[in-house]
Amino acid sequence: MKVLTRESREAAGAAGAVVVRACVQANPDAVLGFATGSSPLPLYDALADFGLDFSGVRGFALDEYIGLPPGDPRSYGAVIDSEVVQRLGMRPGSVLLPDVAAGDLEAAAREYEQAIRDAGGVDLQILGIGHNGHLAFNEPGAALDSRTRVEQLAERTRRANARFFDSPDQVPTRCMTQGIGTILDARQLLLVAHGADKADIIARALQGPVTPDCPASALQLHPRVTVILDQAAAAGLR
Repeated sequence: MKVLTRESREAAGAAGAVVVRACVQANPDAVLGFATGSSPLPLYDALADFGLDFSGVRGFALDEYIGLPPGDPRSYGAVIDSEVVQRLGMRPGSVLLPDVAAGDLEAAAREYEQAIRDAGGVDLQILGIGHNGHLAFNEPGAALDSRTRVEQLAERTRRANARFFDSPDQVPTRCMTQGIGTILDARQLLLVAHGADKADIIARALQGPVTPDCPASALQLHPRVTVILDQAAAAGLR
């Protein structure tokens, strides 16, 4: 595991963008895994400034809410479209999301796993980390070999995401998420995090025991991980 620190969230995002750029330059048809939330936004900002050709890149989203109406701007599909596909000049529809409108959600989860396999797997997975250590929407207690599935959101996660909604009651209670095992199948992982409020969980994830109680600790099991933090988020590391 390679851990890099930078002086600010913007600098950390720019350093993460350099890792993504190297992947795409080496393979213009790369398959990328895209995260949403606040952590990767500076990375996407920097990537847009690079002006890199993303026309051949395909991607998969980590997760999606269940229960939002189609086209809802708070859905991760809408965020991916505006922050990633349009800004980076990717082809429309080139980033797939779980089909949370399917009549059979379990079948939709299996089909999403198959779509990732059919694409040849993910070359580089971009990740953030939740305050309780969740990766994607794998909440504490998730099995470290879990696959794409329907998941119940923890109340702390819902409270953290309430800032994107008019009221906490509007935050969905369920989602479909890639499993930890699915994430670990990617050939390279890139975690970007910032802020003093992430320092404790970063320390647990990177230097504590590998345990389902901290899903992000599964990063320690992967052979090729880059973690880029601002100084505040890195403050708890030994």
